[in-house]
Amino acid sequence: MSGSVVIIGAGIVGAACARALSGAAMNVTVLERGSTASATSAMCEGNLLVSDKGPGLELQLAQYAASLWSRTVADLIAELGPDFPPLEYERKGGLVAATTAEGAQPLLDFAARQRSAGVDAHELTRDQTHRLEPELTPHVTAAVLYPEDSQVQPVIATEALLASARRRGASVRTGVTVTGGVHDSGGRLVGVSTSGGDIRADHIVNAAGPWSGDVARVLGVGLPVRPRRGNVLVTTRMAHRVFHKVYDGDYVGATQSADVGLQTSSVVETTAAGTVLIGSSREQCGFDDSLRITPLREIAAKAIRLFPFLATASVMRSYGGFRPYMPDHLPVIGQDHRMPGLWHATGHEGAGIGLSLATAELLRAGITDCEVEASFPIDIASFAVNRASLAPYLAEAA
Repeated sequence: MSGSVVIIGAGIVGAACARALSGAAMNVTVLERGSTASATSAMCEGNLLVSDKGPGLELQLAQYAASLWSRTVADLIAELGPDFPPLEYERKGGLVAATTAEGAQPLLDFAARQRSAGVDAHELTRDQTHRLEPELTPHVTAAVLYPEDSQVQPVIATEALLASARRRGASVRTGVTVTGGVHDSGGRLVGVSTSGGDIRADHIVNAAGPWSGDVARVLGVGLPVRPRRGNVLVTTRMAHRVFHKVYDGDYVGATQSADVGLQTSSVVETTAAGTVLIGSSREQCGFDDSLRITPLREIAAKAIRLFPFLATASVMRSYGGFRPYMPDHLPVIGQDHRMPGLWHATGHEGAGIGLSLATAELLRAGITDCEVEASFPIDIASFAVNRASLAPYLAEAA
């Protein structure tokens, strides 16, 4: 397969797409208005999760992604050599805990539905729970272990995917802003106008994360991607006292909620460096990145309820970022039916790190007109812009 592709956005989704498409012998140019891995991919925890997704298309995409991560990391290590920083990929598993009587049964019911969809989810006894996480609060009313949950260092993973893409011939240009589209006489998108001049290509991929709606707009179509802000606290280094990704049962509801107001839940995990990452919050406030104390206070209080020892931990910093929220809670992957030549790979909200590799494979299959792996027969049309669940929002964004 030959042809040319411009990818707008050098976060992890754009990086994964660049590697997949350059590996398919396509001429790939990545455009980034800032620096690589500097926005959403730098402001997250690096989660690779199946535990927070109920049966349906997003879970299928996450299961496909989980099958790709371990071998992709191994391939990147072999390809880039020992001098490249470690990706900190760890299949540590996730542990979801309920701490109230009313929260126990919904958690167990959710796990049962996931098992019916092929997720490895183990109900734990109280003793099993505290053998796995000795510091966890004794007030656990139900707990489920998800061995398939993993973690990666998101900035390093993004840079590794871009480095691999470069080795395959891709070009990455930073400090370049897309200002419009270039069309042929039939209206097909055949390039982009940028702050550095016009760049022509057979395919244009919008992988700009929370800014994908803005990019779509300058290219001439509407896309209902909105920024959803999240915050994370980071402790100073300590001996490992949290051994899995541990979160409370409220987290799943927050990820699927359409509420524009502030929502917080407890998500706690230790990094390879020994810091503890404490999240999470969700709030639709545009691109306002001012410091907000309320979500940080709520995150800290809920984390202490899960792990009481955190009450004496020192927080060295906090950070916040924007996730690309889609109103029907599914990413957009595939060609835009309204503008031939335009493709989207966006709208993953907080799951972009985990879903990046699967997204790239679906996009590669669509652009090169080939199939994804037979073991995961996911139809890219399910994530198309013209899907029924997105139709009402698409009309509003037009």
